[in-house]
Amino acid sequence: METPILEMKSITKEFPGVKALDNVTFSVRKGEVHCLVGENGAGKSTLMKVLSGVHAFGTYTGDIFVEGELQKFNGIRDSERAGIAIIYQELALIPELSVYENIFLGNEVSNGIVIDSNESISQAIDILKKVGLDVNPLTKIKNLGVGKQQLVEIAKALKKEVRILILDEPTAALNETDSDNLLQLIRGLKEQGVTCILISHKLREVMEIADTITVLRDGKTVTTLDVEADKVNEPVLIKHMVGRSIDNIFPKRENVNIGEEVLRLEDWSAFSYALGRDILKNVNISVHAGEIVGIAGLMGSGRTELAKSIFGNPDHYRLSGKVFIHGKEQKFRSPHDAIKSSMAYVTEDRKGNGLILIDDVKHNISLANLKEITTGGVINENEEILIANKYRSELNIKTPTIQQKVRNLSGGNQQKVSLGKWLFVKPGIMILDEPTRGIDVGAKYEIYTIMNSLVEQGMSIIMISSELPEVLGMSDRIYVMSAGKINGEMPVEDASQEGIMALAVDY
Repeated sequence: METPILEMKSITKEFPGVKALDNVTFSVRKGEVHCLVGENGAGKSTLMKVLSGVHAFGTYTGDIFVEGELQKFNGIRDSERAGIAIIYQELALIPELSVYENIFLGNEVSNGIVIDSNESISQAIDILKKVGLDVNPLTKIKNLGVGKQQLVEIAKALKKEVRILILDEPTAALNETDSDNLLQLIRGLKEQGVTCILISHKLREVMEIADTITVLRDGKTVTTLDVEADKVNEPVLIKHMVGRSIDNIFPKRENVNIGEEVLRLEDWSAFSYALGRDILKNVNISVHAGEIVGIAGLMGSGRTELAKSIFGNPDHYRLSGKVFIHGKEQKFRSPHDAIKSSMAYVTEDRKGNGLILIDDVKHNISLANLKEITTGGVINENEEILIANKYRSELNIKTPTIQQKVRNLSGGNQQKVSLGKWLFVKPGIMILDEPTRGIDVGAKYEIYTIMNSLVEQGMSIIMISSELPEVLGMSDRIYVMSAGKINGEMPVEDASQEGIMALAVDY
């Protein structure tokens, strides 16, 4: 039998009070695409940090073998010398540097002590061809879309003559088209002999690209499956991941009771001073009580810009048109005005804009509505504790204590904290921007269940999502955006992925 290119045997890694990995065994064949799946907190990223040298030899127990040779990585440089490279969900690129400068950062081509820019550019062109990226290597990273930035990261790894490429949630921030392009690139790398380890919560992608799948749960190896031989499907994977069957990832609402109109936009337009162009053009939408309205469209179509423009215009666009709440025209000068009118906005970037990661669960939940628990300028800490524990219980936030720092929670539990923060303002209208981005299938089911419960109680939800199955599975009505305009509206029973995409790309 051929020696695996990678074997990790009996890997155990502990943090204070937590056993993140418990005797994990992980074996990868040369030239395959091996997917690593599991719920948030299952140990996937920790295992890959052990492999890539982020968690150095001696901080864990167990052995790592690359092509049969025992490895003792004391840092990332050691793992790179063994032909291992890791690309994280949060890209490690410097926006102000050019494409070629990022590719060669730390591995500069030099002529003596002077960097040879011409040779660097020439080599960069060849590497960019390998990843199918047709851009000028002098282009600054900040001027590229997320999908192209992801390809630059892969080009950067290929420059290091990588044998094992680890991709941690590479498509989490990509639209359907860029995701498909990336999967095609991974197939191409496989044909070139590069072994790929892919961490993903998108099971459709896993089923499409994987040769082998390993499932982790609670820091332990549950199973390793050969996709073809074991006839793997999504329900089988979900059962292994969460320890139980989930018959329908999109739970059905028991009581659908859509009421009166609560929000209406008329000829709503926005001009971005930063971009120097219109980003929204004559948008007309309506939302009713007890309804989930899905907003679909490609990245850059204006979905998030629409949400921000409604929610008090924090980016200071020049706005025109009218917004009505319960039939009364409103002019929000700030997010605070929108909150006072019973509106909430759960951002797509929970780590950057939604939460204070270095603060605890308790303070994050109370943050948007401190006046509710303040008397004479002093916060009532007992009331704050009661409120935090209320939402911890209602939203099933898995944390040992409300004093836990939010950065130490899984993605799904961070998202629940973000929901709790905005539920505390008692909104009637909630905008959810990519509500399940980067969270596992079990946590997604819980978020969907919470959404259904909220609209059954009469709340209205606007849901922006790049995942078409999510839009179709959770919405009552769907608007499709393209180039800042509404290109179509349809009840969910008349919608399909093909129909939505046809509208999304119709400029």
